[in-house]
Amino acid sequence: MKTLFPAPFDPARYGRVALILGGHSAERSISLKSGAAVLAALQRLGIEVTPIDPAERPGSRLFEALSPAHFDRAFLILHGRGGEDGQMQGALETLGLAYTGSGVLGSAIAMDKYRSKQIWNGAGLPTAECALILDEADLAPAAELGFPLMIKPAHEGSSLGMARVDDHDQLVHAWREAATLDASVIAEHWLTGAEYTCAILGDQALPLIRLETPHVFYDFDAKYQADSTAYRCPCELPDALEAEYRQLCLHAFRSLGASGWGRVDFMLDANGRPRLLEVNTIPGMTDHSLVPMAARAAGLDFDSLCARILETSLPEACV
Repeated sequence: MKTLFPAPFDPARYGRVALILGGHSAERSISLKSGAAVLAALQRLGIEVTPIDPAERPGSRLFEALSPAHFDRAFLILHGRGGEDGQMQGALETLGLAYTGSGVLGSAIAMDKYRSKQIWNGAGLPTAECALILDEADLAPAAELGFPLMIKPAHEGSSLGMARVDDHDQLVHAWREAATLDASVIAEHWLTGAEYTCAILGDQALPLIRLETPHVFYDFDAKYQADSTAYRCPCELPDALEAEYRQLCLHAFRSLGASGWGRVDFMLDANGRPRLLEVNTIPGMTDHSLVPMAARAAGLDFDSLCARILETSLPEACV
């Protein structure tokens, strides 16, 4: 593995770091796992780091804990709403505390899958055709896309609330289930081609990973629990085509105002053309996670990856 920084590494450059993890979202359990891995890495690097869980410090107690009097910067590893959607980023900016990753706008837009697609369409970037379902009246226009469809909450991650539907009755049921998680639900044209993910680190798109699962789609179990999921990295695409897709993902990431680090997911359609799915601005950092896997393929071990992410909180960040 390549080392990121010339020895000796100077942890004092980063000062006191608040590692914000856990939170209240449906992805809390994954955030706690990601946070534990990042905490261990930062400690190995000699960083003065303290874990802070917003769920354990309600209201003003959280703001008091994150005061610049106590910390110099924050490493955000909150997944989902409340942490990945601009809310925590806005709070930290109000406090005047530097933080890792995307800002308020990029975080908020990327968390909204439907508006991400609107921006990509406006920018001429390829994405699967979809319809927004806000109430029962929107089910008919969604069905007009043609079955099968993928149903997904517009503001959730980790494949929560997602389902394939093959007829109108299944559509109604899946929408009602997804609506328990999010008032905004997307019906998306079902894609039959290979699925890929592209990790973004600074101004670089890391090697693509091809995802293969015997499940109907890459669901929560396939992501975090199943041993049957296969990860192809190298992704087995021709070099020129992989380079093209990596540039597409970097463009898609930037077009939403995202920055620092993240992950872009896409699939191929029946004709082999790429279709952008979503951007994750604070992806998982567990032992099943994809960004660490792509970083390893690029020559960065986990500790160096965490250091690079922490670097995005510095005004002079060189990533």
